[in-house]
Amino acid sequence: MMLIAKDHLDATRAQLLQEIHTLDDAAFNDKPSAHSWSVAQICHHLVLVEGATSKAIAWGLKAQEQSVPVRKNVQLILDRTRKLQAPKIVEPTEEPFKVHAMLDLLASTRTKFIAFLQTIEEPELLAKHAVKHPALGDLPLDQWIEQVYLHEQRHIEQIREIVRTFCSEGKDD
Repeated sequence: MMLIAKDHLDATRAQLLQEIHTLDDAAFNDKPSAHSWSVAQICHHLVLVEGATSKAIAWGLKAQEQSVPVRKNVQLILDRTRKLQAPKIVEPTEEPFKVHAMLDLLASTRTKFIAFLQTIEEPELLAKHAVKHPALGDLPLDQWIEQVYLHEQRHIEQIREIVRTFCSEGKDD
């Protein structure tokens, strides 16, 4: 697996864990509004995205045709002024989560994701295959890996906003 990608995945996950590990279960599951996600739901969404990304990459590698897919500006994912609708497959549950259970789930899915990436025998093929991404269109498979940590960074900013909102409203008691 590309070492740089693993470093970015690790650094981003460390940021996420730092943001959520001190929350209590009530704050973790509290929604800022009826139409927004709780921190717990954001984390569940990230878990689902990681699993879906593994499936997309595996599917893309099985495709017979190779090409030189157009590289995308995956940094666009960081632009939170662009509202993105999560596909049904990665929409989080409405059920509450315990912080410690989510921390375990995040660790488990990341371990599975890294293990999956390490099974790719010819990593150079990742740049020669593409799969349609819900927000970015046809995306080279190596950029699917990149979008995992960029997408997580996008949601870390969202989590920080939620936590700041609760703190300013006194909901962090």
